[in-house]
Amino acid sequence: MTAVDTPAPRLQGDTTVAVPAAATTPEPTGRGVKSLGARVLLFVVLALITVAFIYPFLWLLSASFKPQGEVFDNKLIPETFTFDNYISVWSEAPMALWLFNTLLVTVLATVTVTISSAMVAWGFSYFRFPGRTALFGVVLATMMLPGAVTMIPVFLIWDALGQVGNLTPLWAGNLFGSAFYIFLLRQFFLGLPRDLFEAAKIDGANNWQIFWRVALPLTKPALIVTALFEFQAAWTDLMRPLIYLRDSDTFTVPRGLKSLVDRFGFAGEFHWEIIVTASVITTIPMIILFFLGQRHFVQGIATTGSKG
Repeated sequence: MTAVDTPAPRLQGDTTVAVPAAATTPEPTGRGVKSLGARVLLFVVLALITVAFIYPFLWLLSASFKPQGEVFDNKLIPETFTFDNYISVWSEAPMALWLFNTLLVTVLATVTVTISSAMVAWGFSYFRFPGRTALFGVVLATMMLPGAVTMIPVFLIWDALGQVGNLTPLWAGNLFGSAFYIFLLRQFFLGLPRDLFEAAKIDGANNWQIFWRVALPLTKPALIVTALFEFQAAWTDLMRPLIYLRDSDTFTVPRGLKSLVDRFGFAGEFHWEIIVTASVITTIPMIILFFLGQRHFVQGIATTGSKG
């Protein structure tokens, strides 16, 4: 090790002033340069991925402000900027009714599947009973079944109940929970300290009170993740409305957009500006919802499955 020479003190009159050693700046090492290059590369890759994800929506938003002849000119800044599409879409289609139907179905589907899945997940995580592991495996195995396998039997059930043609089949099935959400919430419940539930039981709380007043408040992030997932799935669902809905008065927005495509896209009129405008109106609520729940979404994903 080489000693650093410190200059001798310098006399100024009767006062001795020590001159500090010159500060030395460490030279950048190869590891620091490599780390900086890796960060820059990561930033560039993430920026490219971000552009790839947001470009379709930016194109859709730009096209909604263009007249009919300029929709597909592939310019993000419209040459002719117009708000007429946002006025015409309400007269060309019952968008307000479709939005109401979609909101009704989405809220009912989200609330029912969140509560029912949480109840089933709580049962699998808190109670100890014979065959619990095997039964939970059966629940998870249902995720392996393609939707096409159960599509016809489920349709026959709703048809026998006289519910084909209304909104009930779009949300009522969620009363029985979802295997994916049950798994997600069960993992979160397993991460909660069991001593809290035992203490609540000692204080006189029954099983329902423990679940509703102790467990659920502690699983708020996971519940929000479940609600966001189901809200997005129900809001954008097209398959079930295509199967069960017949009258345009009961259409949801995805089913209504399909009817607009059939009417304006393939019937010779080609009013794509109306279709893209309706698509923007449909997409904006989901973007707002995601930004409002982003913090809880990230927290729920990060803590799901952690124990202790």
